[in-house]
Amino acid sequence: MSRWTPRSTVATIVYDGARFLLVEEYDRLSRPDQPVLNQPAGHLELGESLISAAERETLEETGWQVQVEAYLGLYINIAPGDITYHRHCFIARPLEQIPDAPLDEGIIGPRWLTWTEILAAEKQGLLRSPMVRPCCEDFLNGQHFPLSLIRDFRCS
Repeated sequence: MSRWTPRSTVATIVYDGARFLLVEEYDRLSRPDQPVLNQPAGHLELGESLISAAERETLEETGWQVQVEAYLGLYINIAPGDITYHRHCFIARPLEQIPDAPLDEGIIGPRWLTWTEILAAEKQGLLRSPMVRPCCEDFLNGQHFPLSLIRDFRCS
């Protein structure tokens, strides 16, 4: 008997006071020839904490080291093919851009966009995920939770 499991992912809201750090990338599954925009995001790896995953994915996709400071929320998306994603979104502070940092395959590079530019990209169908706008919007509306909301118990 097979068991249904959602795909656990992380995403990071990085905001500099006027702009959001996004990733311009190719989505090989839905639009291999059209670059799209997304928050730094990716899958949780075996044995990795959610916070570590968020910081790692941000570095791998943007070349920016960040410090996760708060939990924004859990965003659930049922994608085509009935694939369910549980996106744990975090709020992080930018620390340092690493010059010539190697970026993941398919990544064009980091892009700093204003809220207005994100809304325009959404109208043009350039956001990779339907969760990009709601995450940014919730952040702008002041939503945040302490990291202590997450209790990480590891079996030894």
